[in-house]
Amino acid sequence: MRTSTAGSPRLLSPVTALPAAEVLRWTGFGGAVLLTGGAWAVTARAGAAGLAAAVAGAGLVVLAWALLGRAEPAAPWLRRTLAWWCAPLVVAPPLFSLDVFSYLAQGEVAARGLDPNVVSPAAGASAEAVARVSGYWRETASPYGPLFGTVERGIAQVTGGDPVVGVALYRLAAVLGLLLVVWAVPRLAARAGTSPRTALWLGVLNPLVLWHLVGGVHNDALMLGLMLAGTVVALEALDDARWWPFTAGIVLIALGAQVKLPALVALAVVGTALARRFGGGLARFTLSGVAMVAVAVLVSVVTSLAGRAGFGWLQALGTPSKVASWLAPSNWPGFLTGAVFGAESGRAMISAGRVAGLVLILCAIVVVLARQLRGGVSEVMALGLMMGVIVVLGPVVQPWYLLWAVVPLAAAGVWRSQVAAVVAVFALLVPPLAGDFAGRVPELVLGYAAGLAVVACAFFFLRHVVLRRVSGARS
Repeated sequence: MRTSTAGSPRLLSPVTALPAAEVLRWTGFGGAVLLTGGAWAVTARAGAAGLAAAVAGAGLVVLAWALLGRAEPAAPWLRRTLAWWCAPLVVAPPLFSLDVFSYLAQGEVAARGLDPNVVSPAAGASAEAVARVSGYWRETASPYGPLFGTVERGIAQVTGGDPVVGVALYRLAAVLGLLLVVWAVPRLAARAGTSPRTALWLGVLNPLVLWHLVGGVHNDALMLGLMLAGTVVALEALDDARWWPFTAGIVLIALGAQVKLPALVALAVVGTALARRFGGGLARFTLSGVAMVAVAVLVSVVTSLAGRAGFGWLQALGTPSKVASWLAPSNWPGFLTGAVFGAESGRAMISAGRVAGLVLILCAIVVVLARQLRGGVSEVMALGLMMGVIVVLGPVVQPWYLLWAVVPLAAAGVWRSQVAAVVAVFALLVPPLAGDFAGRVPELVLGYAAGLAVVACAFFFLRHVVLRRVSGARS
């Protein structure tokens, strides 16, 4: 007989099963503390020892998260665990990426009255701010939308260029975005007819969220929060034909797109749901699409003018693709061609691969929307599929981009094992400390070897102590 309470895992016996989940909760918390401590140690020149601690901490979080998928804790318990695991990362230095320093420099450009979508940090920010920016982006203008440009300028004006306060404010914005995601995901799961508990574990508690939305301070947290919250508000209002809340949901999605453009995919999902609400068909689908585009344009104009961001962001939308991402499958033929026939041939093949990827993305979106219009896939599934296609076939793939697809797919309840495996691999693929490890390969190898040894010992302990209890509770 299974038992459950609002705050404890849904397992057979609290005596034997609750400690199993609690051990995993505190293992993950300890890993987050170790990751944070290791990161600060590296900033204090601790070298391989600090890196080993950070790798061990990251591995412990991934291990605890993976095993929690078998323990099946309740949703409120998972939300509290998320808070515990996030707490150490809130005070960590920027992890896995230096992008937050680009935000600071772009904000400084905007605070000086320049357009960060046109003027690069190197041309418009102070030497101190530019020195903290990754070499990839010092000469590159901001690719972000006017809403985030307004946030950047506001933070720069409040902090006066102080990087510590600036990082703290960007992390606060990321946490606010994450709270919207936490609110939206169980509702999307309920709409898709899947378990909110599983959706929270796979879509919100997963290490990529911890690493890149909280630790890495990426603005994807704000984009995802606005997009998913807007999708929930719009779809729930559409069920009851409540048109003002429906409009508010569309506006929230459009605001998410004013942080990063891919959020517009949710408008396609909501527009298709609107067409189905009135009977479906190509004519209604077209009218709904026109309405979504009109709202998106209106929100874009209002945001650009009200935030004094201007419209320079329109010409900067392709900025991220200027870096040839080695994780993007569309670039792989170009890398191979370049290795065999030279750099010029490689660049030409990369360009061709990106065009092919764009064509495939458009075709896939048409297919998915057609299936949604006919009722073949749910709105949540359609959102996850289209975001997945955009990530996989796009010109740039970053580990945090995977969350665009992972979160809605987790809410849709599909491919749980496959999605979890992808999350686990990408969570350990990138060194936890932001920065360039070129010329520091021995330090990287030694740090990973020591860190993974700690994780291996923890795995054997948890396998014997925790998994036996979970298995016994289920038998």
